[in-house]
Amino acid sequence: MDIGLVLQTDPPARLLIDRMIRAERAGFSHGWTFDSCVLWQEPFVIYSRILAETERLTVGPMVTNPSTRTWEVTASLFATLNDMYGNRTVCGIGRGDSAMRVAGRHPATLERLSHAMHAIKELAEGRTVEVDGTEMHLPWVGEGRRLPVWMGAYGPKALALTGRQADGFILQLADPYLTEFMIKAVRAAAADAGRDPDALTVCVAAPAYVTADDSPAALAHAREQCRWFGGMVGNHVADLVRHYGEHSDLVPDALTAYIKDRQGYDYSHHGRAGNPDTAFVPDEIVDRFCLIGPPAAQLERLDHLRSLGVDQFAVYAMHDAIEDTIDAYGTDVIPQLAADGSRP
Repeated sequence: MDIGLVLQTDPPARLLIDRMIRAERAGFSHGWTFDSCVLWQEPFVIYSRILAETERLTVGPMVTNPSTRTWEVTASLFATLNDMYGNRTVCGIGRGDSAMRVAGRHPATLERLSHAMHAIKELAEGRTVEVDGTEMHLPWVGEGRRLPVWMGAYGPKALALTGRQADGFILQLADPYLTEFMIKAVRAAAADAGRDPDALTVCVAAPAYVTADDSPAALAHAREQCRWFGGMVGNHVADLVRHYGEHSDLVPDALTAYIKDRQGYDYSHHGRAGNPDTAFVPDEIVDRFCLIGPPAAQLERLDHLRSLGVDQFAVYAMHDAIEDTIDAYGTDVIPQLAADGSRP
């Protein structure tokens, strides 16, 4: 199982770059960032510096969207980085949440997302594609350039699109029951489309907070540092409830039930510990959606996720122990995962 690191592009960018260097040295395979240019700094500028100062790390957004940039611009950004540093980028993409809503726009439709994923991949890999009625290609893209496109999804239609089209599936929560449910949906859609279901990469992304022990005080502090994540996921869940209704057979109650007391959301606190709009998130959801506890507890959950078909766990590190978490994973988690790699 690969381990990735997810950070926000808060200034100073130098600190983020240094943390990605630290992560590579600790054995992390991927460096991800949010992509919401009103709330944070432009990620693609920072990716160039990360790639220049690391040797193996693959970088990308978790996640970009079809609307912030035109599709040829997004493709050119990835293709330029790949031309400069080798094929070391991955395009995580979704409909758009904070990047769109904070700018007063709506998330993209799944139809638009599908067209965008196709166009971005084709252009970044040097092929010709039609964009807004115009045929175009990037003539400077060399042979052998590759851009994996991984789609973030929760709802049944999005999961089906992921299976039909994407190279990978990003699930932003680490609950084993929901992970199994959604991986099965994606793989079934892939099989129905005549694709190899096992060829899709599965990435689960969630906060991880490594504690020194499993004392009530340590776990309580970790929960408070990660409670924001339930609020962030709740934005997507609220969209599903609006679309499919409560207690729909198409969306598990295990995903939707916890947002009943949700009152709204202020994106100025998005993805940050102490977010006041996430008080409705119960401890049980924090424990289900996140990885909290000492290294042994982290490894137990990671082993479970790996047994369900998860290829990468991406650590959301938006809390008060970012570097401690990187180091703990490098010392106590990643080596053990590698040693136990033969286990299912």
